Amino acid sequence: MSAAERSIGAPPRFGSVVTAMVTPFGPDGELELDAAATLARHLVDNGSGGLVVSGTTGEGPVLTDPERISLFRAVIEAVTVPVIASTGTNDTAHSVLMTKEAEAAGAAAVLVVTPYYNRPSVAGLSAHFRAVADASDLPVVLYDVPVRSGRRIGPDLTLELATEVSNIVAVKDATGDVASAARVIAEAPDGFQVYCGDDSLTLPFASVGAVGVVSVAAHWAGTAMDQMLAAHRSGDVATAAALNRALLESYRFESSDEYPNPVPAKAACRALGLTVGQCRLPNAPAPQSLDDQARSVIAGVTRLTQTRQSVA
Repeated sequence: MSAAERSIGAPPRFGSVVTAMVTPFGPDGELELDAAATLARHLVDNGSGGLVVSGTTGEGPVLTDPERISLFRAVIEAVTVPVIASTGTNDTAHSVLMTKEAEAAGAAAVLVVTPYYNRPSVAGLSAHFRAVADASDLPVVLYDVPVRSGRRIGPDLTLELATEVSNIVAVKDATGDVASAARVIAEAPDGFQVYCGDDSLTLPFASVGAVGVVSVAAHWAGTAMDQMLAAHRSGDVATAAALNRALLESYRFESSDEYPNPVPAKAACRALGLTVGQCRLPNAPAPQSLDDQARSVIAGVTRLTQTRQSVA
């Protein structure tokens, strides 16, 4: 059996749908830990098999270290699914420190993004990820997102790290390169898994062996995303494709130049009656029209889910 076949057959380490959770803020921008716990439980009840805390969608770059640590603890205590703490920054020493704090808080794993802005060499990237992985016993999920970091990890380094560093166990691939993901899945050692990092490419990535998605749309479409992946795994390609078509509006809604992620995701949460507040600057507050649009998007997903439940 090939490495790709073993990877495709293995259960997702952190769940099929891992929601990159927004961070709730109060009217004055203060961190709302009770609201975070409530949101985490809501997500788990609606299709999320795991959660990422304080990532891009969670506005990690505008959280202080004490806020991030408090958020880790609040969400970990609120749910029983794996909680992945986003601890990567563009400073290796800082990333190491936050990784140790995540381990102390009880995180299931850490998400470590490519160092942004610095644009390090491949040797620098390798040393960075190895240093973070060596800082704790936690599983490490690499996060390859060149549109935000300005530098790609790439398949060669991903495979090197997967082979040589025992606790680097997965990658969140937000490169949009399905062929590269297919190569990593085919050549990686047993147990290493690829998660799609773009909702709109979940099905194409699954078709080459990705085990799931780290999702933004799962804030309002988690059940539908989970159903799509389950249908694909069972070989029901037609149902998976139909669900993907029904989710196209959600994919378009979740981020744009005018309203970048996580602004729409917070609008969707507000439309669902969840207390999340607005984003902190530099993300501008959303207008009421975005909340209205969110209600329309959610209504479409709700109709889809109810229709499938009634048929079942």
